[in-house]
Amino acid sequence: MFDIIVKKSKINGSGVFAGKDFKKDEIVVRWDLSRLIKKSDVQKISKEEKPYIAHVGGTYILMQPPARFVNHSCDSNTYVKDFCDVAKRDISKGEEITSDYSETETSDFKMNCNCGSKNCRGIIKRKKR
Repeated sequence: MFDIIVKKSKINGSGVFAGKDFKKDEIVVRWDLSRLIKKSDVQKISKEEKPYIAHVGGTYILMQPPARFVNHSCDSNTYVKDFCDVAKRDISKGEEITSDYSETETSDFKMNCNCGSKNCRGIIKRKKR
């Protein structure tokens, strides 16, 4: 049995899904930090890989599977802590694992949102701090 499964998502492309039930505050996905990137090297990343760059707390990371497939939701079920996706609430087996990109992104970015939640903001951008 796998704790998480990558498969087709209704939100966008591939997504990460719970392979078991997770309790609130349980680590759902640990990020692979093997691809830390210097700010000066970000522009050297290929066009195909650029969507998988996360900028968190001054650190640039080229996200690796499975974490790179955690889709955004304006009503996410995880939050980021210590480079892990942690359950905000109990998550049921089969549920898609989602994160609110605007809660962790520290660079100035903007993208359209198609999360489909009733709370969808339409645009994902860094929240003012």
